[in-house]
This record gives sequence, C-alpha cells and structure tokens, in this order.
Amino acid sequence: MKMTLCLSRGYLKKQIPLTLTLSPWERGLEKQAFRNEERKRIIERIYIGIASNYCGFARMVFAILAIAGGMTVLGEARADSSGNAMAQAANQFLAALKAEQKAAARFEWKDEERINWHYVPIERKGLPLKEMTTVQKQLAFALLSSGLSGRGFTQAVTIMTLEQILWELENQSPKRDPEKYFVSIFGTPGPGKTWGWRVEGHHLSVNFTLVDGKVASGTPCFYATNPAHVKQGPRKGLRVLAREEDLGRKLVQSLDEAQAKQAIFDAAPPRDILTREEPRVKPLEKVGLPVAKMTGDQKATLYALVREYLFRHRPVLARVELESIRKLSEEKIFFAWAGGTERGQGHYYRIQGPVFLLEYANTQNDANHVHACWRDFKGDFGADMLAGHYAAHHGGE
Repeated sequence: MKMTLCLSRGYLKKQIPLTLTLSPWERGLEKQAFRNEERKRIIERIYIGIASNYCGFARMVFAILAIAGGMTVLGEARADSSGNAMAQAANQFLAALKAEQKAAARFEWKDEERINWHYVPIERKGLPLKEMTTVQKQLAFALLSSGLSGRGFTQAVTIMTLEQILWELENQSPKRDPEKYFVSIFGTPGPGKTWGWRVEGHHLSVNFTLVDGKVASGTPCFYATNPAHVKQGPRKGLRVLAREEDLGRKLVQSLDEAQAKQAIFDAAPPRDILTREEPRVKPLEKVGLPVAKMTGDQKATLYALVREYLFRHRPVLARVELESIRKLSEEKIFFAWAGGTERGQGHYYRIQGPVFLLEYANTQNDANHVHACWRDFKGDFGADMLAGHYAAHHGGE
C-alpha cells in the first residue's frame, strides 16, 4: 500500500509531501485496528518537525512505520512468547551500543532506579534518544514496540512529538525536546531471566517487569498530552488521547440524576491524578457509582474505556488483564467523576477496582492538558510475582 504523508520541519512551517510504501497494520489489534484513512491521518503527524535533516527524518519515519505496521508479529504472539520478544529486542538494542552508552542504559536488577519513575520534564537516568545513532534509535523503538500494540506505539511516539510543539510555543525552551526520552534496562534480558525495561520522558512512562522470563507487569503505564487538542498549525485537530476523554464524558453524561449524584463526588476536579508518581499506591477513597448500578449501554461504554488503557499494550497481554477485570464483581468496580461534564471544562475521573486503578485528569492549561495512568495496587513493577519468585527461589529475600 502506498501513502502520501505531509511532513514538516516546523510546527507552523510549510509541509513537504512524501510517498512511502507501507506494510499492513498490526493484525493482532482485531476490532481496534485503524482503518486506512484513520491510520493515514495519525501517521501523517508522527515526527512532524523533529529532524533538522530531512533525509534522516524520512528514514526515521519509515522505520517507525515498519515497526508499528507489521514488520514484527508482536500482536499475534502467544502470551508466553511476549517475554522472549522483549528480551530479543532489548539484547539487539544493547548490542548496538558503545561501552559508554551501555553504562548509561544498563542498571543492576535491584537498583532503586527501577521504580523511580516520573512523568514531568526532569533530568533522568538512562540513555536518551538524542545520544543515539539512527540505527540505535530504530532498535530503541523496536524495544518500545515489543511491549505495545500498534495503537499504543503510535500514541507513545506521537506524545514524544508534542515536545516539538511545546518547544516552539515556549520560545524554544531547552527542557522541551522530542529526543529527551530515555531507555533503561534493569538486569540481564533473556529467556528465564528476571529483568525489566523502561522508556520514559515527559508525559510518557512505559514500564515492563519480567519474572523468570515471563511478563509480570506492564504498570505503571502513563500517557499524557499537552496540548491535548492541537488548535493551530499543520497538526491542527490532533487529539492523541481523544477516546480516553470522549468515552469518559459519554459515560458521565449518560447517567440519570440518581446515578450522577453517586458518581460525581466533587464539583471541582483535583489539579492532577491523585497517585502522582508514587512507586507504590494504595486504593483511593471508595467513591463513585458501582458498575452493578449501570445500564447495559453504560457498562459497554465503561469497558470500552477500560480497553483504551489496557490495549496500549500488546493485545495478547491486554486480553489477560481485561479478562481478570471482567471476572471481578461489578459491585466492587467504581466509576467516579469530579469537575465539569462539558468539553472545555476541567475534569477528573477514575475507574477503580480491588486491585487496579485507571486515573485521568484534564485540568491544566485551560483543560487542554491530559494525564492518564494505569496502576496495579499489588502488581506495579511486578511486586506480587516478584514476592512469589523470591519466596520460591531465594528464601523470601
């Protein structure tokens, strides 16, 4: 399939047409697969305005498209092969690094840096994209792709590109850099190994933990956008996390008076997600409307919203998580909302069950700045499976 993309060297500058031959979209997304036109619309915006060298930019775009579009079989792999795919991608990335780069990217498994996650624009440990060669960047994106669905990968990379917009809107602020995203490897990747990896920068934190070679956790998983809705320039109309917002609002607006009274716990939303960047979190106050009190259509909307968070990950992993949530009592899963219910009004919501939390806030920058996070009370950074692993193999150490 051939596609003409409109690429740009700058947020507000002239676009450049480029025709690329693209591979099929990842098959494993099933019903969540993008139609060709939707895919075209989103990919047109990937890495717009980032590279100063146009030829290098074209090669990078092609590499990203190949990774997200079917060069691998990540979405179709069996669950027990996910760990092997990640280990292979991590080792290929490490093999391409020079000694000093490996020293920056690698950490001991028990290093506290593994759970030191952040979503604000701060100085980080790890190896940043800006210090990698083109080949190394491609392998870094392959590692990121090994844990994500096609949609999740596209969202993650597009979030990185929003830094270019902020750089131009904020008078070329040095803290805004679409290549200030860092790759970190914890432990030694390989079959049967216990290790982990992270790709993180402003508004993006992807964390995976593997125990005995199998994926134990993909949380915390944090995606955010600023601007949430691009309102000017060649990327006008872009909303990377549109469905996370629109489905939440659709659900709250569908509630009757009695349901809304229970679901909306505050007229004023908090400034941010309440769990922030804590390495371990406990269940928040039990407020909101239980799923058991929703209509069939409302339940369908809620679970569609849940899927938006879970299916950022490889579908084979996301389905396992979704099945575990669907098995929970609907009396114990709550939807809670704070703030306005109309678009443009600051708002917050969360979906909370006994062991999981999906938390969303859009209050900053005139309600045009989204934070959306998936947490697991017992399993963040693989805590629950690691406890069992240490008890079985290391005397509970």
